[in-house]
Amino acid sequence: MRPSTLRRLLRRVATTAALALVTATTSTVAAVQPAAAAGGLQQVTGFGSNPGNLRMYEYAPADLAADAPLVIALHGCTQTADDYYTNSGWPKYADLWGFAVVFPQTTSANNALSCFGWFDPAEDTRGRGEAASIVQMVEYAKQQYGSDARRVYVTGLSAGGGMTADLLAAYPDVFAGGSVASGLPAQCATSQSAASGCQTGPQKLTPAQWGDKVRGSYPGYSGPWPRVAIWQGTSDYTVYPANATALRDQWTDVWGIGQTPSSTDSLPGNTTRSVYDDASGRPAVVTYSVSGMGHGLAVGPGSGTDQCGTTAAYFLNAICSTYHTGVFWGLDRGAPGGGGQLPAPSGLQVASVTANSASLSWNAVPGAASYTVHRDGAKVASPASTTYTDTGLAAGTAYRYTVTAVDGSGTSGAASPPVTATTDGSAPARCFTATNYAQVTAGRAHTTGGYVYANGSGEDMGLYNVFVTHTLKESPAGYFVVADRGCTAG
Repeated sequence: MRPSTLRRLLRRVATTAALALVTATTSTVAAVQPAAAAGGLQQVTGFGSNPGNLRMYEYAPADLAADAPLVIALHGCTQTADDYYTNSGWPKYADLWGFAVVFPQTTSANNALSCFGWFDPAEDTRGRGEAASIVQMVEYAKQQYGSDARRVYVTGLSAGGGMTADLLAAYPDVFAGGSVASGLPAQCATSQSAASGCQTGPQKLTPAQWGDKVRGSYPGYSGPWPRVAIWQGTSDYTVYPANATALRDQWTDVWGIGQTPSSTDSLPGNTTRSVYDDASGRPAVVTYSVSGMGHGLAVGPGSGTDQCGTTAAYFLNAICSTYHTGVFWGLDRGAPGGGGQLPAPSGLQVASVTANSASLSWNAVPGAASYTVHRDGAKVASPASTTYTDTGLAAGTAYRYTVTAVDGSGTSGAASPPVTATTDGSAPARCFTATNYAQVTAGRAHTTGGYVYANGSGEDMGLYNVFVTHTLKESPAGYFVVADRGCTAG
């Protein structure tokens, strides 16, 4: 008997929770059989040598254009490709935005609970087992549909999420991005005995140590790295939330961007999104923490553009994670029904001012998840609504504001035309005592022909040297007069 056959026989009889990733009864396991294709889901045979003994199912809109993206969607334990096709929402966005989806399926012939082998080096490493079979499906679909090789993405739930992380690590040259839902960090476990420990609490590793697991999966590869979305329920007691933290640490370290989010905001379904930008300011890693959600894929049934899916076992009503994942990857941009770069907000105006605040309002932008407010060119806020009050301002001072709309991936659109808000009252005078040389150096005065003159008033301050000292009073901003008496510097 070949070693690979023996391994599969051993996995077939292994029914422990460590391999299950979900709690399943004996009757549930017995009911899980390979499903026939339903609706638009079609089975493909002969896609390659298939060393992982998987089945390939696919869906694509009838009018799919060449060079369209390709998505690989991996089911969880006790599920089938048809379950994921029916409940996840991916076919909706394939139709709306124009891309193909491949739904790999493992069965009880590989694992007693139909789990992908995220914990087995014979199945989840480069060139071996199930991972190699999935990449063969990618290559087959790329040839079949003429898919853009630069826009291939992989997503998965639970055990499928664990396999997703392993695929991103082993094949960063194949996948431009990934989404791990209620899953585990790449190479968290490399044996059956270690699997349950990862589920309930992964190893206490540093970000660099987690990152090394990715770098070690394809030695010598130096990028570009996949962009990674991480979805996790805070009440998941099958795959604990610590796994989302480990995933965040792992992929931010791979990107070299640290573990402090660039921005954090709120989405529907009690979801908190934290964005980690790369050096160019583009989101590289995004975490979505769904408060109160248990183990499963977040769906949000409905007919709206940002609604999708059907509630079922391990498909939980909270928010359409598929929509937000697709937007993060950029699947909506330039596609029929897609948003592209969001337009500039219109109608920006100053609603009111006080001595130390300015209130702004603007018109909503369809498809905007939030907005960014800039004051004098610097980002000051990321409100979800179309109003914002800027506080802590100086009295009698003019401030210039612009606003941009931000899509679900954290990408900003065009900036609005600027408006100027001038706070009430008079700005208090400020005084500066220094030598003529220091006043010039500080930009409060200038020199001509060896003499110094106050900026604004042009008053003569004497020779340009370090021996003559004057006090300059600034009022209004940028206008200085000599005030050697009655003005205290501070």
